Amino acid sequence: MESRYPHGVLNVVLPKGSLEKATLELFDAADLPVNRSSSVDYQATIDDPRIASVRILRPQEIPTYVAEGLFDIGITGRDWVEETGSDVESLGELKYSKNTSKPIRMVVAVAGDSAAESVTDLPNGVRVQTEYLGITKKFFEQQGVEANIRLSYGATEAKIPDIADCVVEITETGRALRAAGLKVIDTILTSHTEVVANPVAFADSEKRKAMEQVMTLLNGVLDARGKVLLKLNVDEDHRDAVLAVLPSMKSPTVSPLSGGGYAVESVIEKRTVNLVIPALREAGATDLLEMSISKIVP
Repeated sequence: MESRYPHGVLNVVLPKGSLEKATLELFDAADLPVNRSSSVDYQATIDDPRIASVRILRPQEIPTYVAEGLFDIGITGRDWVEETGSDVESLGELKYSKNTSKPIRMVVAVAGDSAAESVTDLPNGVRVQTEYLGITKKFFEQQGVEANIRLSYGATEAKIPDIADCVVEITETGRALRAAGLKVIDTILTSHTEVVANPVAFADSEKRKAMEQVMTLLNGVLDARGKVLLKLNVDEDHRDAVLAVLPSMKSPTVSPLSGGGYAVESVIEKRTVNLVIPALREAGATDLLEMSISKIVP
């Protein structure tokens, strides 16, 4: 079958750094493997007719470059879209972070023994260190607190109390902040990984169609994570009892068998399978089979 996109239509930029490994794994699982000569190469390819080129850059830069039209789509965080104020179209969130499927939070943290319980408890002139100057300035102004905000180039949580009185930092689990002896007193925003598009490219019907198809593949992988397919057989007498204990995304698939009884299939949460399988067996199910799923496309 001849490709609709013989020369590729999308110029793609993917995140370097903390999201890099999880993003490359996602694309690989979506049958869009990213190929490059080494782990430090900033140029890559995806052997797919929809994709013309791939670059790997810091997520801080990606919203600006996509807004400027240097790339058609990119993966970054909502935090950097907000920080840069970039004019981009959102194609949707991808529910993964560095280590988990949870979003990151941008938080205000102070020393663990501080009396402050919120930003409004901080004094005017409070020293703040952060990578997010724009968002932080706006947030403190909205809270009515005059702050001395300075750019941090890393190890932000280590700057309390000598260099800063508080920090604005992103966290996925809060572990690093707690390990540094800090406590969170406010959350500024919650940020998922996000796919953003250049508005002009998004308005182009050919490019938009390719974007939608790529998103279908990526979301199909994410929707399948943590789920398995259960297949089983059951006779007429036990069918209702088995279906009563069998969870499903919508409703189980039930097909008659040539020799009598039924074949049943259902997608369930992997975390529940250790409880569901014994319950199904006790309800009369036989020939139970648990299978992994690579994609789910509704």
